Amino acid sequence: MPGVARPPLPLLLWLLLLARPGRPLDLADYTYDLGEEDDAEPLNYKDPCKAAAFLGDIALDEEDLRAFQVQQAADLRQRTTRKSSIKAAGNSSTLQCQSTRGQPQRRSHGKWRSRSRSRRAATSRPERVWPDGVIPFVIGGNFTGSQRAVFRQAMRHWEKHTCVTFLERTDEDSYIVFTYRPCGCCSYVGRRGGGPQAISIGKNCDKFGIVVHELGHVIGFWHEHTRPDRDRHVSIVRENIQPGQEYNFLKMEVQEVESLGETYDFDSIMHYARNTFSRGIFLDTIVPKYEVNGVKPPIGQRTRLSKGDIAQARKLYKCPACGETLQDSTGNFSSPEYPNGYSAHMHCVWRISVTPGEKIILNFTSMDLYRSRLCWYDYVEVRDGFWRKAPLRGRFCGGKLPEPIVSTDSRLWVEFRSSSNWVGKGFFAVYEAICGGDVKKDNGHIQSPNYPDDYRPSKVCIWRIQVSEGFHVGLTFQSFEIERHDSCAYDYLEVRDGHSESSTLIGRYCGYEKPDDIKSTSSRLWLKFVSDGSINKAGFAVNFFKEVDECSRPNRGGCEQRCLNTLGSYKCSCDPGYELAPDKRRCEAACGGFLTKLNGSITSPGWPKEYPPNKNCIWQLVAPTQYRISLQFDFFETEGNDVCKYDFVEVRSGLTADSKLHGKFCGSEKPEVITSQYNNMRVEFKSDNTVSKKGFKAHFFSDKDECSKDNGGCQQDCVNTFGSYECQCRSGFVLHDNKHDCKEAGCDHKVTSTSGTITSPNWPDKYPSKKECTWAISSTPGHRVKLTFLEMDIESQPECAYDHLEVYDGRDAKAPVLGRFCGSKKPEPVLATGSRMFLRFYSDNSVQRKGFQAAHSTECGGQVRAEVKTKDLYSHAQFGDNNYPGGWTASGSSWPRKATAWSWCSRPS
Repeated sequence: MPGVARPPLPLLLWLLLLARPGRPLDLADYTYDLGEEDDAEPLNYKDPCKAAAFLGDIALDEEDLRAFQVQQAADLRQRTTRKSSIKAAGNSSTLQCQSTRGQPQRRSHGKWRSRSRSRRAATSRPERVWPDGVIPFVIGGNFTGSQRAVFRQAMRHWEKHTCVTFLERTDEDSYIVFTYRPCGCCSYVGRRGGGPQAISIGKNCDKFGIVVHELGHVIGFWHEHTRPDRDRHVSIVRENIQPGQEYNFLKMEVQEVESLGETYDFDSIMHYARNTFSRGIFLDTIVPKYEVNGVKPPIGQRTRLSKGDIAQARKLYKCPACGETLQDSTGNFSSPEYPNGYSAHMHCVWRISVTPGEKIILNFTSMDLYRSRLCWYDYVEVRDGFWRKAPLRGRFCGGKLPEPIVSTDSRLWVEFRSSSNWVGKGFFAVYEAICGGDVKKDNGHIQSPNYPDDYRPSKVCIWRIQVSEGFHVGLTFQSFEIERHDSCAYDYLEVRDGHSESSTLIGRYCGYEKPDDIKSTSSRLWLKFVSDGSINKAGFAVNFFKEVDECSRPNRGGCEQRCLNTLGSYKCSCDPGYELAPDKRRCEAACGGFLTKLNGSITSPGWPKEYPPNKNCIWQLVAPTQYRISLQFDFFETEGNDVCKYDFVEVRSGLTADSKLHGKFCGSEKPEVITSQYNNMRVEFKSDNTVSKKGFKAHFFSDKDECSKDNGGCQQDCVNTFGSYECQCRSGFVLHDNKHDCKEAGCDHKVTSTSGTITSPNWPDKYPSKKECTWAISSTPGHRVKLTFLEMDIESQPECAYDHLEVYDGRDAKAPVLGRFCGSKKPEPVLATGSRMFLRFYSDNSVQRKGFQAAHSTECGGQVRAEVKTKDLYSHAQFGDNNYPGGWTASGSSWPRKATAWSWCSRPS
């Protein structure tokens, strides 16, 4: 079983002398740059990446080293970690935390000495075990909704099988912080005390099994293979271990470890895999010595807690012998041996835990306990919360059934004790989770039913939130995944500014993007969640709190220049050319500035070295009137994220933060050349407090815009180019030889692109009279052409006999007609049965209108003709953005043959 012990003296020396980049516990292999760790400012939690030494993914701090009582080990010299990409090939783990600290000095006689060591292990000391098994937690802001859901699933997994409870932190001094640190995935063992401690979930570590493993360290477990009796169960193949990683395979001594009487567990989630720290993926470093049930047992699983893990955790936290954690939305439980009578001196605890935002209805359907004054001897006790000190809702005994109990939150604690020799049937209880209700408190959490697992079908939940009078309600979304629909007709979350369904609608939300933060105009907010009977998703998690505008106070929050109110807080900011000082209130001269040169260059702070954390730089570029500014990036590398949430460069036309946005850029791909709309441009760079990269270098240049005056002399469209300009003509016209005027062109078009726009002649001006135009659209075989109308304004007539647009299901006007359209009402989308569509526009010699604008696209599926020769079907995300079943029907005329193939077309995220 995972040892709950401290390393012995020889192991400590290995840790100090050989602590190098390690590898934790996934089955992936990747490269990581050790130079990315941010040492620029102190963190407000105990950071495992800055530990004094490491044992695999376990961080050891100075307090651990002092506890090991190694004499003359105080002189720890800083050792520089190689700033190179390390790729440890052929092993079954991802990157772990690395040590950046050094080695102790030797004594002059060349030997190590230690004082007598007491038999104390890290988690054997009371301060290393979490009191009452309650572990408060905070999830850092850098994680996505799906990552947060994985963390909660891992915590619920531990809760379900043990008596440990994970609780969102309120005002507790000691708690864990899920954070993304550059060193990978690692944690301290047990409770450190005296403040927050981080559990690092780095790159490729956000997998369920890895998070369960790291939480095992938090709870108090070392790795299974370090047990002192391990040599009876496994062999260490030392010649296959990566050079420098041998210390990860040292074992504890008998007097240093407490395995709580549990046998060696090959199946433990705390066990290394066969090829952890291996020189090659097919070379074993740990091999079981004997067979179990006729086969060598597998080791290193990262799927779930083993029976041994559960048994030892229950012993470590002294869980009652009976009872359990109940997490389903409905369930029941009873006293032991019900209805045949319970024994004396029984102690059972049931922890009912449902989704935050739900309440619990508890009903006792049978009660037959020894009756005594104040229920002194045998009783069942219900408390309104997560532990034994929660508010008491009732203590019951005798034969009278209690009234139903409704929790005020999402947890109930039910405890049964017996001390008499009287034999009664015992009790039987049922519970049910109900979503919605009145929520009257200043802060809390609401989640969809069954979160973080998929919500249940056919649910309707209504929450009425009320905070203290005089405050607003703030709502922030932690994660969001609800069945997507254009109008959110099926599953949705609805938010209203008030306390009823008739209050002002703030929004109805569905899909996979987190909604923006919400602030009510009063102290009340109304939420409604609806799911239909079909598709279910992960749901949502929101935090609510009372909101006050700190910036409206006389001192403006202590900000020197600007104060910006945010939901739940506020922040200070500075005028252009200044940045916040370390105290986050004063302003000092910064990067950025006001530039009026026609050309020049700008770089990220610290270029060409890595940019520092928490920087905000704004460059305001201004050129003379009638000029445009172009920005070209020569190099670009920032912390990457799909939505550029962390580090980014933002470019706008104009000088203010709400000017027209050209783009928000991050990652390592250079943006295209950006040209301002007018004679000014705003470039803003921001970095957060974690990963730093090399940044960017860009140059800007100004060019006179000839098109801004008299349209450059062009009859129709003028397009500015660097150093010049060019005239262009609209659909149905070509450029005259004088390069400025336009003349009518032929009006027959062949379209082969997978998507695009089609317009009537002279769009957006009125189409000419006596005009006939055609468009022959063709796509890849095995796909259907789709036409979606964006605008429609054609002379109206009941049969569309005058001006009209006609659509054919094939290559020309001989194909079947899909529709003839006119008037001002947009037609529904038109879908061909195959890969060709033909359009014909006709105008007579009388009335002219604006015409039409339509978008053509391609969907997979359709009809194809089977012939003797081989033909191909193509399916790719470029042919459509939606998730939909695509069907192909192949038919032939010379002999009976017909087949249908189904696939899914989806656009990769």
